[in-house]
Amino acid sequence: MRSFALVSALAAASIVQATPTKTPQVKPRAVSVTPVTATGNAFFVGKERFYIRGIAYQPGGSAANIDPLAEPDVCLQDIEKFKDLGVNVVRVYSTDNSKDHSECMNALAEAGIYVALDANNPLYSINREKPAPSYNADYLQNVFATIDEFIKYDNTFAFFSGNEVIHDLANTTLSARFVKATTRDMRQYIRERGYRKALVGYSAADVSSNRMQTAAYFNCGSEDERSDFFAFNDYSWCNTNLQVSGWDKKVQNFTGYGLPIFLSEYGCTSNGRDFGEIKALMSSDMSSVYSGGLMYEYTMEANNFGIVQIPKNSKKQTEKRVELPEYASLSKAMKAYPAPTGGGGYTSTTKSMACPTKDANWMVDSTLLPALPSDAKKYMTEGAGKGPGLNGPGSQNSGPDEVVEAEPGSGTVAATATASGKSGAVTMSPVDKAPFILSGIVFVFTFVGAMVL
Repeated sequence: MRSFALVSALAAASIVQATPTKTPQVKPRAVSVTPVTATGNAFFVGKERFYIRGIAYQPGGSAANIDPLAEPDVCLQDIEKFKDLGVNVVRVYSTDNSKDHSECMNALAEAGIYVALDANNPLYSINREKPAPSYNADYLQNVFATIDEFIKYDNTFAFFSGNEVIHDLANTTLSARFVKATTRDMRQYIRERGYRKALVGYSAADVSSNRMQTAAYFNCGSEDERSDFFAFNDYSWCNTNLQVSGWDKKVQNFTGYGLPIFLSEYGCTSNGRDFGEIKALMSSDMSSVYSGGLMYEYTMEANNFGIVQIPKNSKKQTEKRVELPEYASLSKAMKAYPAPTGGGGYTSTTKSMACPTKDANWMVDSTLLPALPSDAKKYMTEGAGKGPGLNGPGSQNSGPDEVVEAEPGSGTVAATATASGKSGAVTMSPVDKAPFILSGIVFVFTFVGAMVL
């Protein structure tokens, strides 16, 4: 938009002269690609079903808390590796919403690569041990600012509203209401701001005792409250097969779930890594229920899950990558097992589920969600403004211990309740972890009559 300044009228002639100011610099236009959409329990690019053949991407690890998509010197050489591997989605855990990402995002788009983003970072996240104070206007401003920055890129595939917040201890299930409220708020913000529909969902831990309750919870309630997809981190395939890993039972239990499902992390490291998971994920044994997954992870970090190495004596993420043996193994598997053609047996109808009831492993006893904090309502009409980035003041304790709840889908305040939970360390943020590997161990629990491994 061109701006003009008026010069005052010349005395006798009453002449008004308009003098143009300097035209503001326009950011490079985002490369146009066809966005990913969801229909029934599958993803699509246009009319073609889309399978995630991806990789987790956080050079330096979460402890470094850096944004690789804001550093062209970092991302551009990695994109060449992604192209060589045949990757079509990267997952990035930390992004700086105060910076420009056009060069990296456009380069990814030109390579046909989509991006799944965690909307949280270590300073702005839901605390699983004490969730109520961490759900507040400061937190949501950061989340919404991340949406503002990335939704303009057509290759932004999805936003994660949380990562492994709900875990194996039953009391952590109390945080589910706040993650689901965040999911609702993100979807509402996208709609109220007039943005294209970008997908929002949750990345769960693969915990046998509450896996199916968690999945049901994020697909129950009103349309506004339900997620666009459900994903979980699964490391139970360790050079085995569908039956030994228990993946056949998971396919069975998620059949008819009604939303797209994919693995937000996979890649067991015990007994070597031949990435047989890709063969299974791309086969008719799984394609009717699953839409692929993201291998964990790209660079070798302290947890020893990487497939490329940054020289250990280097403090710069720009150093040349060294391919480890696992790189060749992943490349071989990606080439050997392409994405299926056609619909893959997907279900075309989206379907909700009944909300899980309270039990020993699921402590949520209400379908009510926390209402949008009053101080955050203005973001829906005014926008979030500039994001605080990765070094902001944080939001973990910005909110009250009491939370106002709203009737599902109504937006009206129903009651006030005190959120229970013990104070503790922040555990929401992505971590460089050695994931909990289920190998040959059978966990049995009942969910609507299903036996789950």
